[in-house]
Amino acid sequence: MATGSTMHTFDVQLADTDRGVYEDYALRVARHPSETDAYMITRVLAHGLEYAEGIAFGDGISSTDEPAVIVRDMTGAIMAWIEIGAPDAERLHYGSRLAERTVVYTHRDPAKVMAPWVGKKIHRSDAIRVYSFDPGFIDTAAALIERRNTIILTVTEQVLYLDLNGTSLTSSIHEHELG
Repeated sequence: MATGSTMHTFDVQLADTDRGVYEDYALRVARHPSETDAYMITRVLAHGLEYAEGIAFGDGISSTDEPAVIVRDMTGAIMAWIEIGAPDAERLHYGSRLAERTVVYTHRDPAKVMAPWVGKKIHRSDAIRVYSFDPGFIDTAAALIERRNTIILTVTEQVLYLDLNGTSLTSSIHEHELG
């Protein structure tokens, strides 16, 4: 845990019918002082939406060697490089070269996030996906975060049903292509 980080816990109940993933687990999330609530909840949601054996949070918000969320197989090979927010083209290029799959989950306007990437060299850019949520969804969820949280994540037909600390929210999961 980084100096000055605030610990948050999330008891997660995941039912992703689109992928056939059903899991209950606990997350301990160290929130860096420079990390916004919107970034943190997007990171937690990305963890759930990408949940697989070998998933973990990266080394932190200031790490250049790892993304916010990473999936490794049993040999240590990187299966998924998962960025949050608005990473630069160089980071996407780097992650795409290392991982089988590269995705971005953003709490910002996806058109504005992707605009700086146009014309930049990004390895396998046609395979990179950017996911966003309905306007206001992340901000509403971020306002509900406490130090100890209970989350029920249900995904069906690209719609996310979120129950966060007893408040229910719904958003479509919007997929955007780079290439």
